[in-house]
Amino acid sequence: MKDLLNGFRRFREQSWPELQSLFGSLATRGQSPRSLVIACSDSRIDPHLIFQTAPGEIFVVRNVANLVPPYQPDAEYHGTSAAIEFAVRNLKVQHVIVLGHSSCGGVGALLHGPDGSFDFVSHWMSIATTAREAALARAAEGIEEAHVQRLCEREVIKVSLDNLKTFPWVAERVSAGQLALHGMLFDIEAGNLELLDPATGEFAPLGVENGKPA
Repeated sequence: MKDLLNGFRRFREQSWPELQSLFGSLATRGQSPRSLVIACSDSRIDPHLIFQTAPGEIFVVRNVANLVPPYQPDAEYHGTSAAIEFAVRNLKVQHVIVLGHSSCGGVGALLHGPDGSFDFVSHWMSIATTAREAALARAAEGIEEAHVQRLCEREVIKVSLDNLKTFPWVAERVSAGQLALHGMLFDIEAGNLELLDPATGEFAPLGVENGKPA
């Protein structure tokens, strides 16, 4: 906790003087981000850092394994669905990005079971059962375990994108050309970003030249 409080003090001393006018404007006129990013809760992943965005530029939802549950408007608690609804229906974002990452612990739990006894993780990860089945089918072909994990991470992103389309107000805006859905995977070790091609269902690295997108 001491480190966090010291970090805030540095923020006030070093960053706040330059950001004060920006936050003042955001407080007065509200937020109007163009993109919703659905990312993993993993502490190694920071969408603002990865995409180099300023406060107010992206609306971020984080949960275990960047999962989107299917549309299910019942009396249960749906934190992720509520955040998606607010971003799409209220903020009217133009892009929804499902951002997965390598070495995802949630995907590992999906493939092998959680490491320990948990009350919620297994049930939550069951949303992506079809991703697990696809990855294990490839494992039966003899591919390396690390490749199975990466394959499953990609398949989980596809599950989330498919589930997004079950939300009627998402599907309506996509059909009207007002909203675009994107799948991406960040490689923690290499620092690369893979983009999903919706036409082929394959992921390919974003080309970069001199640190800039090609």
